[in-house]
Amino acid sequence: MPRMLDVSDEVRAEIGDEEADRLLAGDNAPGSYDCTSCRTPGDSEQERTSTVLFIGDETAVLAFAHATCLPSQVVQVTEEQLQGAVRSISGDSAPGGTRKSVPEQAVLGVTSGLVLIAGELHPALVVEPTSPIARPGTDGVGDDFLPLLIEQGFMPVPELTAVPPVLHGWSVLLAVGQLHAVLQPGPTGGQPVAWWQAHQPLQVTDGWRAAANKHQQVLMFAAPVGSIGRQPREDLLRDAIDKAAANGQLVAAALPLAGV
Repeated sequence: MPRMLDVSDEVRAEIGDEEADRLLAGDNAPGSYDCTSCRTPGDSEQERTSTVLFIGDETAVLAFAHATCLPSQVVQVTEEQLQGAVRSISGDSAPGGTRKSVPEQAVLGVTSGLVLIAGELHPALVVEPTSPIARPGTDGVGDDFLPLLIEQGFMPVPELTAVPPVLHGWSVLLAVGQLHAVLQPGPTGGQPVAWWQAHQPLQVTDGWRAAANKHQQVLMFAAPVGSIGRQPREDLLRDAIDKAAANGQLVAAALPLAGV
């Protein structure tokens, strides 16, 4: 029975016409699945379903999402994120070598909050990994999280006295009042890809959303593992951000909104 699948041109280009046609015919597509965006069950026989292809350096992972949650697309992620998912599954593969699993991206912890700078409240995201981030291709020793971000255009922040510069090409996807993803430029200058994507859209406060709509941008702060931690209140979060900045462990940028 044919599935109600959407396979975008970019996904088709990656998996090939033969595999795409088999999916559309229902040969390789799942009936039921867990949506890679909202993490609730879906049924490709009963509702429009998007094919989402996650691509690392060496591994491709084919996932599925409600069409109302995500469009069919190709998402570039790190090989480390994909390998974590591959190790967690039993090894079942779809024909053609693409694995039907969802990449685990929980290596990045994201906290939202309002930050006061020069007397004005700004919406902010604080990103801190749950473990050291090694440079791809290395032996995994050390933490290159901040150097990798600086190479992407994020700026070191010694103290929080001014709004960081806008980082063009990056953006924050806010849809229906919820936080969905942080997007970065595509590898060939094409469509943006997800640098971080919520497994389930994150709720933000009315004040945070109002500030984001006012400024049409979100400030993103990033620090190495153990620098900030999960703070229960915004005042404690600000104190932790200031401490990380004073210790030379903070980078930041202003990211335009990619949604409403």
